[in-house]
Amino acid sequence: MVNPTRAVDEGYLNFLLEMVLDERKQRFEEVLAQRTRHITIVLEDIFQSQNASAVLRSCDLTGVQDVHIIENKYAFDIHPDIVLGSAKWLSLHRYNATANNTLDALSGLKRAGYIIVAASPHQQSHTIEDLPLDKPMAIMLGTERRGLSAEAMEMADTHVTIPMVGFTESFNVSVSAALLLFNLTQRLRRSAVHWELTENDRNEVLLEWCRHSVKRIEVVERNYFKKIKPDMAV
Repeated sequence: MVNPTRAVDEGYLNFLLEMVLDERKQRFEEVLAQRTRHITIVLEDIFQSQNASAVLRSCDLTGVQDVHIIENKYAFDIHPDIVLGSAKWLSLHRYNATANNTLDALSGLKRAGYIIVAASPHQQSHTIEDLPLDKPMAIMLGTERRGLSAEAMEMADTHVTIPMVGFTESFNVSVSAALLLFNLTQRLRRSAVHWELTENDRNEVLLEWCRHSVKRIEVVERNYFKKIKPDMAV
């Protein structure tokens, strides 16, 4: 795990787990076993909500837990009819508070140990079949109109391309994400790389899933901390 995370309050996690149905807890365990933070997706200024939302759905279905969303000119809007609830099972990291959100996002990922990989049909260092998997990687995708920004391309450590044999220049962003994620996660699971969540990461994700599953969670949370840890009451 390369993302800095805070230690999970296991007492609170266990308290919430008692409120979750056994069938859902079993499903949580099944999905957690396939979740990874070894690969993450970075979306830079995706302006079409349908395509951006389809990327989230692909991340969930391939087991990629984290999505980093850079909002320079365009706000990221989730399209509920396309994500089909998948967004609540992902860890979404938004960058929209500085003058240079691309620099903010990619610098943070580099500090966390990620190799920055630009998905681009114009730069070919690797294909999806031979891209090395030994180090954690952040796959960057840009808008269909302009692709990734010049700054994103400059900060990339390497590039990946999807082989194409037709006249059209590129796949759209949602199709590109699906192809990349399916291929890379399948290869990752067949490799000797330790791609699984750490225990703390697992508990962090599980806690958030429980929070999304418990009704009136704000009230439950407030009452729990007021009773158990008055100094931490929210």
